[in-house]
Amino acid sequence: MSRVLIVSDSHGSTEVLEGIEKLHGNDVELMIHCGDSELSEDDAAIKNFKSVKGNCDFYGHFPDDEIHVIKGVKIFVTHGHLYSVKSTLVNLYYKAKELEADVVCFGHSHLLGAEMVDDVLFINPGSIRLPRGRSEKSYALLELIDKKAVVRIYDYGNGEVSELRQEFSLHKTS
Repeated sequence: MSRVLIVSDSHGSTEVLEGIEKLHGNDVELMIHCGDSELSEDDAAIKNFKSVKGNCDFYGHFPDDEIHVIKGVKIFVTHGHLYSVKSTLVNLYYKAKELEADVVCFGHSHLLGAEMVDDVLFINPGSIRLPRGRSEKSYALLELIDKKAVVRIYDYGNGEVSELRQEFSLHKTS
């Protein structure tokens, strides 16, 4: 089993990022930040995260998009503002298909969600600073087990929100 920590939209909160890393950093293979950290890449709070550039990231030199491969699963990471994710997932879906991504991690809307569209798993961990739609200051832990993806949602300071746990089948054989 491989684990990936996914956070987004921390908007300057170094304390929360450091707290999440302290809780999970030793138990994951990869820590992803989906943008809007509002930090520079050399800030101690984000240095161990693979981060992309959000629309509020004026200080760091982060890439717009990144791709990571864990145990044959291709993960595409972007903030989402360049793909209009607040109004549609279609643009992001086509980009994922073009890249042959199995999983897409994004933020921007501050809306927590995980859903399978055809054979692509979309994960928005919500916001660990300014959540919308729910009260939890959320982040996600993705567990990859064979051809299965388990998405666990955490509320910072309150632990796992077990009723939001979801399991998906990954159909691709990368």
